[in-house]
Amino acid sequence: MAVSPVERSLPRFPGGTSLSHLCVYDWETADGLHGGSPHLHTVSTEAYVVTSGRGEVQTISSAGSARDELSAGSLLWFTPGTVHRLINHDQLEMQVVMSNAGLPESGDAVLTFPAEVLADPEKYRAATALPVDADEPTRAKAARARRDLAIKGYEELVKTVTEQGPQALEDLYAAAVNLVRPKTAHWREIWEANVLAEAERTRAQLDALAQGDGAHLKQALVIRGEPRPQPRLYGMCGRLQTWTGEEPVAG
Repeated sequence: MAVSPVERSLPRFPGGTSLSHLCVYDWETADGLHGGSPHLHTVSTEAYVVTSGRGEVQTISSAGSARDELSAGSLLWFTPGTVHRLINHDQLEMQVVMSNAGLPESGDAVLTFPAEVLADPEKYRAATALPVDADEPTRAKAARARRDLAIKGYEELVKTVTEQGPQALEDLYAAAVNLVRPKTAHWREIWEANVLAEAERTRAQLDALAQGDGAHLKQALVIRGEPRPQPRLYGMCGRLQTWTGEEPVAG
């Protein structure tokens, strides 16, 4: 049976990156702000390209705590280990670019839950999971509860970092490593199939060009993407839109 266009996945972006459109949550938090779940990535670098609205991002890294205002045209990068929390002041939307496509979706992101949850892999899995077949209100409630638990742990982290400095992140990093370590063999398979394969393809093309061989140019294609059908996914920071692909068009 032919696969519907809306079911097809696009090929990975160049270099094994991924792209999604994010509408940051406007749900209020216990501290009176509005926004998403604080978290860090263990191996992937993330970039925000703000397209509309206003907000800010709070970060904690080896450089300490920081706040950056966000508006249309803002661009920020976060390397692995940077704790980041998105705040929505007014309809904040952005394109999110992630390295190592496939890894963030496989658990590379670790939320800043309270220490007792981070220390227990079973509790952590239960706290991060969203009901798969539930209706939209039920999924939204679960996503909001996940966000609120991450905010609770984040507030504890901010207090510790304020008292002890960036070295206070060491306990969080140790817990994150413990949580993701069992996944790394599978992650390596994903990385080899996506990121490494892209790099090796470029290596082969460079080798061919050096020999005067441009045969790969004859395989030129145009691949068009369409937004996946609604509803958007419930991400850590907001509602996510991704894309599906049409049949490649020969150039």
